[in-house]
Amino acid sequence: MTTVIFYEKPGCGNNSRQKHLLQAAGHEVIARDLLGEPWTAARLREFFGDLPVSDWFNRAAPRVKSGELVPEVLDAETALQLMLAEPLLIRRPLLQVGEQRHVGFDVDAIHAWIGLHTTVDQLRDRDLEGCPRSHATTPCPEPQHE
Repeated sequence: MTTVIFYEKPGCGNNSRQKHLLQAAGHEVIARDLLGEPWTAARLREFFGDLPVSDWFNRAAPRVKSGELVPEVLDAETALQLMLAEPLLIRRPLLQVGEQRHVGFDVDAIHAWIGLHTTVDQLRDRDLEGCPRSHATTPCPEPQHE
């Protein structure tokens, strides 16, 4: 069993499903509020590793979805400053096991890193990161910071 610190948007259905999958695989999940966490640029940057800046962003964030923000044209410093000012821009979840950090819930990457339940093949076709809601008709409830 691995202890996973799981930074989430409270109330997010996909984050709930992701936590359940980790728990079903035998991991202990310690959930933390990504939106209320006192991030610094250096600490947040550790979760992104070698990923391109565009992969740091939550594609369901309203400003990204609308095209107001285009992650592909941003440099790392600008991206981090935007995310510190507006944590909804951060791709979720952020995961930490010991000193190792990871962003997003790519099933193959998570399975290779810490292991998932034996049904990994069934999970590959499911979108476990994108928001399934149409925010125009059923917006997510405002998150309650812990």
